[in-house]
Amino acid sequence: MIHLYNTSAGIVALHQGNAFVLMHSSWDALINRDDAYAHLQQLLAQTAVAGNEQWLQQQTILPPIGSQEVWAAGVTYLRSKTARMEESKESGGATFYDKVYDAERPELFFKATASRVRGHLQPLRIRQDSSWNVPEPELTLVITSSSKIVGYTIGNDMSSRSIEGENPLYLPQAKMYDGSAAIGPCILVLPQPIAPHTGIAMRIERMGATVFEGATSIDRMKRTHQELVSFLYREYSHPHGCYLMTGTCVVPDNDFTLQQADVVHIHIDGIGTLTNSIA
Repeated sequence: MIHLYNTSAGIVALHQGNAFVLMHSSWDALINRDDAYAHLQQLLAQTAVAGNEQWLQQQTILPPIGSQEVWAAGVTYLRSKTARMEESKESGGATFYDKVYDAERPELFFKATASRVRGHLQPLRIRQDSSWNVPEPELTLVITSSSKIVGYTIGNDMSSRSIEGENPLYLPQAKMYDGSAAIGPCILVLPQPIAPHTGIAMRIERMGATVFEGATSIDRMKRTHQELVSFLYREYSHPHGCYLMTGTCVVPDNDFTLQQADVVHIHIDGIGTLTNSIA
């Protein structure tokens, strides 16, 4: 496996404990290749080692994104469906989530432009006009312009549940605002699909104490990754490729809401840990 980082030192590939700075590569060109893994292997064979993992951690880690849009899928896990139905019960919108869970067409929505995405150790925000806010840990697909999945990263799909629960038509306001999305710390590039039993976990700290902890595996998802991609690319082009958050199954209880200065850690096996504070 190859881990691709966007850093203050440039694009860095971490492979077998060695870090390589890919000096003459652009982010958009690297990830928008159907042969991304093979191409990176060729580049590493031609590039001198710049350091190790410790050297890499001394660099500033930037969001691993170029010109791509970030999209998201909703209600792909049973727990997510249940949570959305609970939050929308009073508005009468609960049946919408019940129906979309079983429907052929998935829920897909635009999440963020690259300029609105935060990276590892960068702060995220909660909306000031929302009283119920949660992080959502999600495996995020890295997809080329031809709809091929070539990599994976960690996503935090921040959600203002009080706004979405008031009316499902408020979804864009609940999901899209400055500092509402994080991805990172890197892109995991593999020659084959990620293992179905891959684990995903989230831990939230408040004043140094853990206030929420949960975990699951991505094989709990109702829809396949390629199924989601096929709908995302229908009638819509992504010339630089695209990132797709695939939904969450780790959802805090209804009495939990994020507070400023909370710290969210999301871990996915094989990729790493994405950490963001809440501003």
